[in-house]
Amino acid sequence: MSLKALDYESLNENVKNCQYAVRGELYLRASELQKEGKKIIFTNVGNPHALGQKPLTFPRQVVALCQAPFLLDDPNIGMIFPADAIARAKHYLSLTSGGLGAYSDSRGIPGVRKEVAEFIERRDGYPSDPELIFLTDGASKGVMQILNCVIRGQKDGILVPVPQYPLYSATISLLGGTLVPYYLEESENWGLDVNNLRQSVAQARSQGITVRAMVIINPGNPTGQCLSESNLREILRFCCDERLVLLGDEVYQQNIYQDERPFISSKKVLMDMGAPFSKEVQLISFHTVSKGYWGECGQRGGYFEMTNIPPRTVEEIYKVASIALSPNVSAQIFMGLMVSPPKPGDISYDQFIRESKGILESLRRRARMMTDGFNSCKNVVCNFTEGAMYSFPQIKLPSKAIQAAKQAGKVPDVFYCLKLLEATGISTVPGSGFGQKEGVFHLRTTILPAEEEMPEIMDSFKKFNDEFMSQYGDNFVYSRM
Repeated sequence: MSLKALDYESLNENVKNCQYAVRGELYLRASELQKEGKKIIFTNVGNPHALGQKPLTFPRQVVALCQAPFLLDDPNIGMIFPADAIARAKHYLSLTSGGLGAYSDSRGIPGVRKEVAEFIERRDGYPSDPELIFLTDGASKGVMQILNCVIRGQKDGILVPVPQYPLYSATISLLGGTLVPYYLEESENWGLDVNNLRQSVAQARSQGITVRAMVIINPGNPTGQCLSESNLREILRFCCDERLVLLGDEVYQQNIYQDERPFISSKKVLMDMGAPFSKEVQLISFHTVSKGYWGECGQRGGYFEMTNIPPRTVEEIYKVASIALSPNVSAQIFMGLMVSPPKPGDISYDQFIRESKGILESLRRRARMMTDGFNSCKNVVCNFTEGAMYSFPQIKLPSKAIQAAKQAGKVPDVFYCLKLLEATGISTVPGSGFGQKEGVFHLRTTILPAEEEMPEIMDSFKKFNDEFMSQYGDNFVYSRM
C-alpha cells in the first residue's frame, strides 16, 4: 500500500532528525507523573512566571488597556489605572492601524522599532536604525528567520557553542544545514578559546563544509557565563578574518549576578573596535521580553537588529518575515515597554524599580544558593552562574551507574535525570541534550524556583544524589574542578 504524505515513514527526514531536549523525554515523563498526582518542579525550561515570578505591574496595566480600549472611555478609569499607564496605552494605540486586533507591518510597528533603536543607542552609545530592526514572535522566531536565509544546504555549516541551547541544533537540522561545534572550556568557567574556533572551522572545511555563521550566547545558556570584552573582540576579529556573520544571542542581558563581568553587547564592542571591523563584520543581535526581570515568555516578544547587512539582503529578510504577515502586536507593545520603561518622576517609576530590583536581587541570591548546593553534593561540581537563568553542574557518574544506564537503554545522564525526577519531582534536562564532551555528564536546571523553596529543593537533590552515588558508587569521591 502506498504511503500518504503525513504517514511517519514519508515525513521530511529533517523533521524526524530534529531534536529538542528541553521538552524531550524528561519533560514528557514529568508531565505523565504530574497527571498521576505527583508534585513536579519544572526546572527544565526558563519559564519564570510558571515558577511563581510575578508579572511587572506597569506593562500589564498598559497592555490591558490596549487590549480593552473601551476602558479608556470610562470616566472612572483614573481611579483604577495610573495616569502614566493610561497615557502609554493611548500612545501605543495611536501607533497601530486598528488596535491589537489588526496586522502590523511585517517588521513590526514603526514607532516601536524607533523605541528599540533609541534603547540600543542609550545602551551602546552608537546610532541604531529602526529600518534595520525587525520585531519578532520571541527571539527564537528571529533566529529561525535568519538561519533560514543563511543555510542553503547540508554543506553550509553554523558554528555553535557546545554546550548549546537546542534551538540552534534543532533549527539547523530542520533547515538541512550542518552544526559545527566549538567547545567551551568548563575548567575555565566555560570560557571560549579562539584556537578552538580555528580548529573547528579547519575540520569542517576538510569535510567540504562551508562555515557561514557563528553563534554566541551571552550570557550563556545553559552554562551561565558572561563573555568578557576581550573575548568578544577576539570573536569579532575571528568573524572578520573568516567572513562569518555573527549571531549574537543576547536575550539574558538583564540577568547578571556578579559585578566583575557586566554584560556588554557585541555591537558596542564592534563599534568600539573601529574600522575595518566596524564596517566589515556582519552582525545580527537578538533580544526578547521572555527573560530578565520581565519573564514574559508567553507573550512571545522579541527583536533582532542588523549591522553591516546589505540593503538587498534586508529586502529578502523582509520577504521571509512577510510570509507570517505580522508579529504578535501585543508582544510588540511589551517590547516597547521593555525598552522604554517608566522614567524618574513618572507615577509608576518607584513601583517599577522596586519590582524589577526585587526580582534581580532574588535571582542573584538563588544563583548562589543553587551553585553552593550542587557543590556540597558528592561527585557534583558546578561553576557559578554569572548570568542567564541556569545552573549546569557536572555529574561525575560512577562506572556502575554508566553500566546500569546502558542496560536500561539510556544515555547515562538521561538515566540519572530520570531517577532524580522519579525520586524528587525535580524535572531537569540532561546535559546530552545540549552537547558535551565525550564521557562527561551534566544536567541543566533553572535557578527560577521560588527563593523560599530553594533550600528544600537543594536538600532534596542532595539526598537523592548522595544515595544514588552510594548505590552505584565505587567509593571514590571526585574533587572540585
